[in-house]
Amino acid sequence: MSHQKNAEAHGITFEKQTPGYLNLCIRSGNQLITSGHVSDLKGKLGSSVTTEEGYQAARNCAEKVLRSVWNTYGTLDGLRVIKVLGCVNSTQDFTEQHLVINGCSDLLHTIFGKNGDGYHARSALGFAQLPTGAAVEVEAVFEVL
Repeated sequence: MSHQKNAEAHGITFEKQTPGYLNLCIRSGNQLITSGHVSDLKGKLGSSVTTEEGYQAARNCAEKVLRSVWNTYGTLDGLRVIKVLGCVNSTQDFTEQHLVINGCSDLLHTIFGKNGDGYHARSALGFAQLPTGAAVEVEAVFEVL
């Protein structure tokens, strides 16, 4: 199954986005580079948000990233995930940022293949605060094959 059809089979919908203040995804050579996409969920991991809720928030971010990539490139086919940066709004003593960002990575593995085009480099970092009070923010880099 193609990456595009696989994403749709997993319930991800795609529709044209209205351009905003910043470019949500830009092509540079054979790379698609996304802006940070924040989760709908607000709050702080280690306080008001659980790791499982954060995991779902990271998945929500990945869905938004994929929609922006689709809006720039027109399809998810012919792409490889290169790098993910996951930012987690967390307390100083919270240490499960990597488990939170697994929500993003797991979705990308499901769509692009864990041992194929979805096998990516990643950073998962804790932050004192994120824009709009979001629980999670994710940005990614894709290669056009």
